Amino acid sequence: MDTKHNPFAMAQQQLDEAVSVLGLDFASHQLLRQPQQELHVSFPVRMDDGTTKVYSGYRVMYNDARGPAKGGLRFHPDETIDTIRALAAWMTWKTALVDVPLGGGKGGVVCNPKELSPGELERLSRAFVRQIGRTIGPNKDVPAPDVYTNPQVMAWMVDELSAMRGYNVFGAITGKPIPIGGSAGRRDATARGGMYTIREAASDLGITLEGGTAAIQGYGNVGSFAHKLAEELLGLRVVAVSEEFGGVYREAGLQYRETSEQKADSGKVTDIPDTSPISNEDLLELDVDVLIPAAVENVITSANAASVRASIVAELANGPTTPGADKILLDKGVYVIPDFLCNAGGVTVSYFEMVQNSYGYYWSEDVVHERLDTKMTGAFHEVVSTAKEYGVNNRVAAYLLAVSRVAEAMRLRGWVS
Repeated sequence: MDTKHNPFAMAQQQLDEAVSVLGLDFASHQLLRQPQQELHVSFPVRMDDGTTKVYSGYRVMYNDARGPAKGGLRFHPDETIDTIRALAAWMTWKTALVDVPLGGGKGGVVCNPKELSPGELERLSRAFVRQIGRTIGPNKDVPAPDVYTNPQVMAWMVDELSAMRGYNVFGAITGKPIPIGGSAGRRDATARGGMYTIREAASDLGITLEGGTAAIQGYGNVGSFAHKLAEELLGLRVVAVSEEFGGVYREAGLQYRETSEQKADSGKVTDIPDTSPISNEDLLELDVDVLIPAAVENVITSANAASVRASIVAELANGPTTPGADKILLDKGVYVIPDFLCNAGGVTVSYFEMVQNSYGYYWSEDVVHERLDTKMTGAFHEVVSTAKEYGVNNRVAAYLLAVSRVAEAMRLRGWVS
């Protein structure tokens, strides 16, 4: 049964399946099913017209057995605590899977940033970090950009936090602009890490990507960079892209340059000349070599999974495939690269940023790319090897690796026996 209306229930269901294979003890299982810490806040923001609006926000620290919590901050009008809980859980597994010494966290504010002026957005960003400031820091919980946040928002937040502490705390927040402690290679890290896993999956399947086809649902930071890098690194022909306003299809392919320019000019990917309109739903059912859901959760469900015709589904979004859909895709022979493996490039380079902040020496972009490739490729092959060893799909295998690592850390620390 799909739990599409509750992402946290879906995350728990995925965990439960892995635990049943691992035979994890009851206490460890129960501890891993719930966040360790949640902060719910309400705060005022002065608007440009002189009125004051009150906003609600959250910060969830899911598990820090392996190190400080790590995870993004989202600004979205439909944000919910269960979405934040699920994303914090997935971040816990993600950091464990790529084997960086971090835990998982997530946060968000219920707001529509598209309706805010730059000044209002800055005041909201600073007000929110004042509320969560006592719970974050480089040794405790480290936020980063996520949906509708960006390096500028992180810059305002780290400045506000530094003012609160009385000294610069650049390592407390990642995804910052490079002049104030950001890392080279961070902007496209999530998409680039995903491309490395697609490359390895194609090799595992014996598929040639050069000249192959791809479709991308979602054209924000991750989806747009996925388009660029699919062309540059893999030689794929992207035939369709979509976002919240709809999408476009062209059999001959959509060039990244023309698509990104259209998005920059109008805020939409639609209306590109010589293209056909396509819905977000229909894009998922295109006959392509690689399907890249890069938007939101719960888009591939038991209702449409049988219509997915891609050879590889590379989950750059968090939680795009429900458990019910997973079983259908497995039966169809669709090769799924699970989200917390496929999109782990962002948190990996955020970890690199923390390392660079800690000793004040910064790497070149080539070094970042090389080290990201090593991390992602290693994690991919560990997942594939575990899947074959246990006779499970890639998602369950990824959970087996990640959950066992977190559980081991809890046991060694004496949290469970």
